Amino acid sequence: MTSDPRIEARGLQRKFGEEVAVKGLDLQVAAGEIYGLVGPDGAGKTTTLRMLAGLLDPTAGRVRVLGEDPFAAASKVRELLGYMPQQYSLYGDLSVDENMAFFRELFCLDRKAFKERRQRLLAMTRLEPFGKRRADALSGGMYKKLALACALLHEPKVLLLDEPTNGVDPVSRREFWDLLHDFLAEGMAIILATPYMDEAARCHRAGLLYAGRLLEEGRPTEMLRAFQHPVYRVHGDRTRVTSYIEKSDDVMAFTPAGAVLRIVVKRGREAGALSQLKALGAEAVPTAPSFEDLFLARVHEEATA
Repeated sequence: MTSDPRIEARGLQRKFGEEVAVKGLDLQVAAGEIYGLVGPDGAGKTTTLRMLAGLLDPTAGRVRVLGEDPFAAASKVRELLGYMPQQYSLYGDLSVDENMAFFRELFCLDRKAFKERRQRLLAMTRLEPFGKRRADALSGGMYKKLALACALLHEPKVLLLDEPTNGVDPVSRREFWDLLHDFLAEGMAIILATPYMDEAARCHRAGLLYAGRLLEEGRPTEMLRAFQHPVYRVHGDRTRVTSYIEKSDDVMAFTPAGAVLRIVVKRGREAGALSQLKALGAEAVPTAPSFEDLFLARVHEEATA
């Protein structure tokens, strides 16, 4: 946490009728920091970002962007904030150059500032050779980089990204993250919503969001270091092992990992689980926990609390 956050939410809640999409969420993000909001579809990530951006009124709680209420000072906050929504937000029938020109008008940039920023952003995203190509003819990775360039034209101090690498190939994902770290060096604060557990490790801090509730947050390495439940890679008959795991009170979570299963066993219940697996002719090999193991264990704890 920081005493001077760029983004702050306190007790943030949002209801849609009787459904509570976000349940009392607290978070802070500082300058030069990427905060990963990590969770599956339906966790409340998009709803949270829309409230932070001032696009959706909270049912309860408060939001501050550089100390400003985005609902009371909407025009001022828009100058400070860049938002890249999950859904396709560009005009597919416009070219790369035309989309950027459209956002220049949207942000009321003068010609000199636009020319300098456009040149820099296209160079950073390596989109310079594709200025005349229509947005709907770009690859998934190129489209996401163009959307990022458009969101950054007005040089915001805060950037909200809703699943920016969803559906993007691994190489483009890596390039996208490289771009984000370039902008961090300029003091930007970034919140990135993602369903990809491996992306949590790329963030300075991460929050595990499930069913609208923040289950845990912290530095990814510290979160994994503090995780106390043992994890195993299980080799054996998949059908028999899965049948046992699904009924076992000792196992908190499991995921396929190639030809083996990864299982998270409740701390102190290892002996019983290992004995049962051995009886099934399976071999359990200890392994380091992953962020997915951590997330699934926390979901299990939430469901059984």
